Amino acid sequence: MAVDSLRILRRLGDGESVDSVCASVGISRDQFNAWWDAEQKRRLSRLHGCTQASVGAAAQIHRDGHGIPHIYADTEADLFVGYGYAMAQDRLFQMDYLRRRALGRVSEIMGPEAFEYDLLVRTVGLHAIAEREVVQLPAETVSLYEAFAQGVNCAMEDHHDQPPIEFDLLGYRPEPWRPVDSIALLGELRWYLTGRFPVIAVPEMAKRALGTGQLYEAFTTPEAASETILHSGEYESRTGDSSPPHESLGGLDDTTGSNNWVIGPSRSASGAPILASDPHIAFGAPGCWYQAHLIGGRFNVAGAGYAGAPGIIFGRNEHVAWGITNNISSQRDLYLERTDRGHPDAFLYDGQWEPARKRVERIVVRGGRTHEEVIWSSRNGPIVDRVLPAFARHTGPVSLRWAGAMPCAWPTVLLRSSTAESCVDLESSLDGWVVPTLSMVFADVDGRFGFRATGEVPLRQSNTRGYRRGWDPADAWEGMIPFSGMPSVREPERGWIASANNLPAPPDYPYPLANMSPSGQRARRIRQLVESCQTISRQDVQSMQYDALSLRAVEAVPSLVSILRDGNAHLRSAADILDDWDCRMDVDRPAATLFEEFQHSWNTTVAIERFSADARAMAIGDAAAFVAGGIGSLSLRLLAADDAGWFPSTAARDDAVRAAMAAAIAALAERLGGNMSTWTWGRVHTLHLRHVLSDRGDLGALLDRGGQPVGGNGFVVSNTGSSSSHAAEGGANFRLVVDLAECPAQLWSLDVAGQSGQPGSPNYVDQTTDWLEGRYHRIPLERDEVVAATVSVLTLEPEEDRCGPNT
Repeated sequence: MAVDSLRILRRLGDGESVDSVCASVGISRDQFNAWWDAEQKRRLSRLHGCTQASVGAAAQIHRDGHGIPHIYADTEADLFVGYGYAMAQDRLFQMDYLRRRALGRVSEIMGPEAFEYDLLVRTVGLHAIAEREVVQLPAETVSLYEAFAQGVNCAMEDHHDQPPIEFDLLGYRPEPWRPVDSIALLGELRWYLTGRFPVIAVPEMAKRALGTGQLYEAFTTPEAASETILHSGEYESRTGDSSPPHESLGGLDDTTGSNNWVIGPSRSASGAPILASDPHIAFGAPGCWYQAHLIGGRFNVAGAGYAGAPGIIFGRNEHVAWGITNNISSQRDLYLERTDRGHPDAFLYDGQWEPARKRVERIVVRGGRTHEEVIWSSRNGPIVDRVLPAFARHTGPVSLRWAGAMPCAWPTVLLRSSTAESCVDLESSLDGWVVPTLSMVFADVDGRFGFRATGEVPLRQSNTRGYRRGWDPADAWEGMIPFSGMPSVREPERGWIASANNLPAPPDYPYPLANMSPSGQRARRIRQLVESCQTISRQDVQSMQYDALSLRAVEAVPSLVSILRDGNAHLRSAADILDDWDCRMDVDRPAATLFEEFQHSWNTTVAIERFSADARAMAIGDAAAFVAGGIGSLSLRLLAADDAGWFPSTAARDDAVRAAMAAAIAALAERLGGNMSTWTWGRVHTLHLRHVLSDRGDLGALLDRGGQPVGGNGFVVSNTGSSSSHAAEGGANFRLVVDLAECPAQLWSLDVAGQSGQPGSPNYVDQTTDWLEGRYHRIPLERDEVVAATVSVLTLEPEEDRCGPNT
């Protein structure tokens, strides 16, 4: 079958349907499918034999059956050339896409749909921050980033004529890789973890709608705030002033975040620490994490890093293991600026009018016009009105101050921590890390273990959930909490430590952490699981990562059932199903579906009661998912008690509950049929692994994966996300468990998508079934065991030592 492959790919990339393409080319759908399969496969990277490119480095890339590279080299420079080469073989399009996101250049390849995010990135200045940061890096870090970039560019050269299929779908080629590109990628990840305008904008708008009294407090009160990482007595308490030094300022919803915990030797079945870590982030095909094992020079480290950047973020070496969660301490503020017609292009500060700064950002849009955007800045930072959530764009001028604009050693820390030889070394390696604030648990082979909050938090005179006054020095930052002042603990008497985006410390902690933790429910459940066992094995820890008990349901269902008992026959049937439920979000539980659908219906009902039509969209929309407390937490508390008087009476609340459940039942009956007993959670909560081109014509059908039933939701330890459609769109996409007693050294991990980003690869989304069923993969650190599990070896040779023809 002779077809113009490039022309067909461009038409598909432009959004034309497969049927239309087939009709115009004159082929059947079966012929198209055969062509598509062959087109994907011919672009796959060669994983065997020797390279013919002049890489200037000597390395071997051993891959196991899941495509995970074990990269060997004699020198660290050669090792990182091999690292860049292997990653580009697997993820080149994803790396380029993430680089463009970080530089605000996605519109160049995707068109107007990407303009808003490009404008956000250019307004915040992520590209400029990366350019400043790269010149401040230590020479050793720069050399390894340059080696990584060299490896990426060599892989590009080797596959220039047959690049990953996405490049021909969109009709472009990637530019050479630079060290600053990897720095920018990490900067965009820092922004994702700490920027989040809705955290401030939603409470600000809620305050304007509700006032500052009990209703507002009810709306912004987080769940299970007493469940802290540090326990009383594990730090030097604050003395003197009895007012709390910090409070929840509004944070991200439990549908994102992470879990990690470490079991000490006294509670471990093996007698050595056991560490678990599972970051929660959007599911994708592929995911954002890249599994690798690096062996050379000081390095023998395995785990997962971020696609496009060298370094291991979660993992272990021969001595130490570590995992991280988002600490969610506030590292940015939004400032309402004061202007005056008599002082144009100026902002007021401390009684003086200061000239505004401005710059022009040129954003090229594929298929559209080039935008030249003027970005204004005050002393606090860029004016961000245009890139705030839509409901808050009328509130300006509003400026952003973000700690991510400060010099940060995170790129260097990712390298230093990988070579730590003890917990003490690991903690020392973290100094100079500013953004993001993360909660790190760690352990070593000598039985030591601990927790440290990384990063730096601004010191402020007062806490507020909304905008600060840009003109008032009282609202300016007063420095940063020192590294030594961030929460940490070593070998607590209880014998374990856990974090799950919950508050780091009780209110008497000596520094104001300005924490935005939304809920302690996942952390509370982890504590329950740990404390229910005298000793815990690695297998126990793996099972704990899949725990799907909803403490939200445990607390809310009794009150809900009581209210529904006074309703009609349908409501009483719903009450019976809920009353018999064990509150687990398992795929075969009809009550799980009923409870989740009711929550969405009830959230809307609660919002309607107190918010205007305009504000209501803010209160229940996607932006509200980032707010500590918020409608989701408030609505479930209201089932037991309405202390703030959200509803006019208890009777009115009960009527509203029954009406919300009736609406939920009607919606589910229309979707799933009239028999409640068949409304199992797995029918609606299915795994979605979307490609970034998913929404372009029929590419979703060709590139997306998933569709399987999955347990969990966004509020349990086994986080698989929550959405109005009930689809599982984000959660614990990577899982890591390490028992430091196991010899030879190894780790156990799973990635929901898999290693390869090339759709034609057997390792494209090949770990999903194992991830769904909890079958962890063993990753050894010892060379003999790596070789035993190797299915392919690719040798990189310097030009003068070429190993002969390709094999």
